Amino acid sequence: MHSVHSNGAIGVDLGATNLRVGVIENGELDIPYSVPIQNTETPEDLIEQLVEGVRMVVGPHTPSIGIGVPSVVDPDKGIVYDVQNIPSWKEVHLADILEKEFSVPVAINNDANCFAWGEYCHGVGATHSVRSMIGLILGTGFGSGLVLDGRLYSGPHCGAGEVGMLPYKESIFEHYCSGQFFEREVQQSGAEVYERAIQGDPKAIELFQEFGRHVGMGIQAVMYAYDPELIVLGGSAAKALHLYEDVLHQTLDAFAYKQQRKDLVIKTTTLQNAGIYGAASLTHSRSQ
Repeated sequence: MHSVHSNGAIGVDLGATNLRVGVIENGELDIPYSVPIQNTETPEDLIEQLVEGVRMVVGPHTPSIGIGVPSVVDPDKGIVYDVQNIPSWKEVHLADILEKEFSVPVAINNDANCFAWGEYCHGVGATHSVRSMIGLILGTGFGSGLVLDGRLYSGPHCGAGEVGMLPYKESIFEHYCSGQFFEREVQQSGAEVYERAIQGDPKAIELFQEFGRHVGMGIQAVMYAYDPELIVLGGSAAKALHLYEDVLHQTLDAFAYKQQRKDLVIKTTTLQNAGIYGAASLTHSRSQ
């Protein structure tokens, strides 16, 4: 591994299966690397892997460490609760542990918020110079992060903007606006249905059209709640946008407030590691 640029903020994206670490310096992501998460039977197992990962890139002038986790977080106290796919992490005082270990400020937030903040500070949001932006992750779930009036808004329990949990049809939006939709409809992953669709399978194409209608309704809920200028889509299903973009926009055309609809910009993510960018940027606000 080449020498570390020790002046950059460290960003960590703790996924379900991988730990991804990088350093942001002068707006650029340096030495991003990914290691599979090994043993997670006790909380200490994963903490040790996390410390090891940070140790590989930390330098004498590292200003801060930011971490995105797929769970409920108390961002003020730096406590992580009930991490998805890691049952041993029930309540981990992660910021305290890492601040003691590395003697630098540590910020924790959830992965969807880190995605949104990364896009706002370094991605599509930065190029569009907006004040309000929503990041939506269409993947195994339907996650969202809010940037309102130029600030990442998490709420006291990191629960703000959880649009996926809003009631929709007979269940919730997440069941219709994520890979769960395809699993439920045809017992196949979104990736499998995508392969069939790009090969011209009419049933698969129709499924993506239906998916686009549901995502359109999910975005309408976001528009009524937050009136964003920009929505950035990420996650695996965002890569398939070309299969349902038309029907998505048709669905949005039914939105009640025409000027708001007209002004809204929807883009897909352009950053390879938006979550790392966002985590590394948690300790500062984007300069306006």
